[in-house]
Order: sequence, then structure tokens, then C-alpha cells
Amino acid sequence: MSDDYLARIGRLIRDARQHRGWTQSHLAEALNTSQSAVNRIERGNQNISLEMIARIGEALDSEIVSLGYSGPMHLRVVGRRRLSGSIDVKTSKNACVALLCASLLNKGRTVLRRAARIEEVFRLLEVLNSIGVRTRWINDGADLEILPPAEVDLAGMDADAARRTRSIIMFMGPLLHRVDRFRIPYAGGCDLGTRTVEPHMQALRRFGLEVTATDGMYHAVVDRSVKPDRPIVLTERGDTVTENALLAAARSEGVTIIRNASSNYMVQDLCFFLEELGVRVEGVGSTTLTVHGRAQIDVDVDYSPSEDPVEAMSLLTAAVVTESELTVRRVPVEFLEVELAVLEAMGLDHDRTAEYPADNGRTRLVDLTVRPSKLEAPIDKIHPMPFPGLNIDNVPFFAAIAASAHGSTLIHDWVYDNRAIYLTDLNRLGGRLQLLDPHRVLVEGPTRWRAAEMMCPPALRPAVVVLLAMMGAEGTSVLRNVYVINRGYEELAERLNSVGAQIEIFRDI
Repeated sequence: MSDDYLARIGRLIRDARQHRGWTQSHLAEALNTSQSAVNRIERGNQNISLEMIARIGEALDSEIVSLGYSGPMHLRVVGRRRLSGSIDVKTSKNACVALLCASLLNKGRTVLRRAARIEEVFRLLEVLNSIGVRTRWINDGADLEILPPAEVDLAGMDADAARRTRSIIMFMGPLLHRVDRFRIPYAGGCDLGTRTVEPHMQALRRFGLEVTATDGMYHAVVDRSVKPDRPIVLTERGDTVTENALLAAARSEGVTIIRNASSNYMVQDLCFFLEELGVRVEGVGSTTLTVHGRAQIDVDVDYSPSEDPVEAMSLLTAAVVTESELTVRRVPVEFLEVELAVLEAMGLDHDRTAEYPADNGRTRLVDLTVRPSKLEAPIDKIHPMPFPGLNIDNVPFFAAIAASAHGSTLIHDWVYDNRAIYLTDLNRLGGRLQLLDPHRVLVEGPTRWRAAEMMCPPALRPAVVVLLAMMGAEGTSVLRNVYVINRGYEELAERLNSVGAQIEIFRDI
């Protein structure tokens, strides 16, 4: 086999292993070989027979690996199937990536309960492993253990993995306390147009971090004599900007005040985690955070991130588009209250249970049952606002919901440069969406969805919206190259199939 094919097969095996929650040692034991041999195979440095590929596929219960497919993953969707039963919301993708970055603050052992097993997390784990952090899935792959090194090896950073995630930008806050100089690759992630990192830089300069950007890298130098001498006012109430400021403040001895902070779900989870590390944070849930930092953090911490409100919105939308009765369990209702109020005004028939606490003891959950409803277009436009407004990431789902409603709905996605454009991909499936400008879409409903074959949009939430519309379409659709969906959702196709969908995962030979 050529080196290129060996590398591609190695990546397939690695992804299948991580998807199952196994370490290289687990796979080596199942194959009766050494961990170093598995490492060579995954890196494409080991000739591998078809018999060995078949053995690996059997061990990992992965037909994809056993057949040696090496192309991108696709989905074949048989539409117009009613969903029924109940489905649980997984833990928050955005909280998990923030907590992975926050683990760099701690010299002790960190365990994240029910951490999201998604591509975004896998890429960050690759980066952490490459700089010396030891990680492993424990408790049959349910939980993630993180053990930091005494000194990080930033020269060994896996730049390719780092470039594939925007979350890498949140390494800056923790790293400025570990080393005087470092560099990280430009942040990647979804294609959502220009997203400036200047708000991050303005906040982190107050902790002595100066950054220059050249040749695809951020080059950072830390002046340890600089400390915040007055409140930090964020120029953008962004989630990752707030998280980066929190990560920097956590190990900055003394009191740091952060104003115009995001109070969104992932920020709150990060604050709760910092409190477990012994960092007191006042004002959680508000736009002013007061952080009582600690110069050194060396504790063993066990934390359960809360459920993902955007995934909850995805599952609710699946029920609406397929005209199904479905119970979505473990919904973090405090981060969906505006969305539910809008849907109630549109005529959504649903019930919710009494509230109960998430495993972090702080976030409020409910179980939500959605029934087939005759929806009417909302009177007002759909537009996002910082929490407690309608969540920015939930706006695309209203495109599919509005297409299922009677009347015209204006959606104003003002945050991102080009995400609204991707929503017009729904027209390929029978939607009637008119792009008024790069930020505004007019949606006409109701829609009789029809099957189509199309490429997956390069942005996470519009990609899922297209998948959900295919579930409501007559006939069989194909959605090609769904890596972007796997970045943010764990086993979405399989879980939707468990409540009645018919979605087949396949790859090109």
C-alpha cells in the first residue's frame, strides 16, 4: 500500500477507536499486539494486511474500517418517518471544549463525566496529547480523565489538529500562566465568514499577553509585570472571549472584574468548574464576573458538564419537521426559555415536567414532550441576542421550523457574515427561502419537503438543519461529507434512528 493510503486507513482506525472510547492500549489488547504497533498503524507508519483491517473492524465493531473505506462519511436519509419514544440530550459540546482548555490551569487530575465524544473534542485531545497531556477514556468510555505534565511541550503541538478547531484560541488564557513565549496556529472550525480575534487580544493584553500574527501562527509573549489594574470591559459579549478572559483571570492572583461578559450556558459551566478548582467567581449568570484568582491550582477535580441546549433545540426541531410526538429528556430549560416562548406563540403543542437539577447540581433540566402542531409564522422576526435572548446557534433551526409553519417568517442572523446564505440550501429540498441580504432570509411556509442529494454545508448548525429537512422529505436523500456534523454531535444518526428515523451511514469505496 502507498504511504497515502496507509495514512488514510490509520486515520479511519484512530477515529473508529476514539468513537468507541478506547485507548490505543485497549485496541492493542483486543488484537493481541502492542500499543506501539497500534500507534504505528494509526500514524500510517505500518504496513497492514486486509486480514488485520478485518480484525480491527471486528474489534471496533466498525464495518467502515473492516471494509477499508477511506473516503468522507455520508448519510442516506429515508424521509417521512414519524419519530416516537424518548431521547436524551447529550452534554454540551461547547462546555466540554472550554473545560478541556481549562484543564491546563490545573496541575492535578481532572475527570469530566459524560464528556462529549465528538470530533471537536477529539481534535483538542490530539492537541493536548501532543504537548504532553495524558488523557484516557475511563468507565467504559463514559468519562474522560486528564493528567497534565509538569511542563508542556509546545514545540510538539499537533498543528494540523489545532487548525481544525476554533477552540484552540482558548489555549491562550491558560498558557500565558505556564510559559513566557508560545505560538499556536490560527483558529479554524466552521466557515462562518470573518470572525475577528481582536476582542480576545484586547482582554488578554491586560494580563501581559502580546500577540503578533504571521505565517499562519499566533506568536505570543508574556510580560509578567502586567496585571489588570481596573475592570476588563470586553468589546464583544462573546462566549469564547469571556471564557478566555476567565481562564486568564483564574490564575491571576487577586481580584479581576470582567464586564460585558457572556452569561451563556458554556460560560456558566466553566465558572462552576473553576469553583471546583478553588477559584471563586461572583456574578455567575450576569454580565459582570468577579474572579478571585489563585496563583497555583493543584487539585483533583471531578466535574459533570451540563446538557447542550442547542442539541435539545435540534431534537425539538426534528420532531416538528417530521410531525412527530417525541419526548426530549434532560433539556436545560433555562437556556431555551425564549425559544420555547416563541414556539408557544407559533402554536407548538408541548408539555414539560417539573424542573430537576443537572449532574453539576446547578443547571435546571426538564423533560419536554412535543406533539404534531399546526404552526403559524411568528409576528415578529426571529433574531438572536446574547443570553438570556434567543441563542445565536439556535437561529438556523427556526428556518426549518418556519418552513413548517403557515405564513412568512423573517430570520435576521446578524452575528455571522454568511451563515444565512447556507440556509438557502433548504431550497434544494423544496423550501421557499429568499435571501434578502447576507444576514436576512424570508421563509415561506408550509413546505412539502422533497428528497435531494447534496453536499453538507460547511457550517455546523445549517448542516444539521439540512439533515432534519431531509428527514421530513418524501423519498430518499443523500447528504455528503458530514464531518462538520460530527464536530458537534455524538452519534446523531444512530440516536435519531433509535426513535424511528432511517439514516444510513456510508462511505465511498
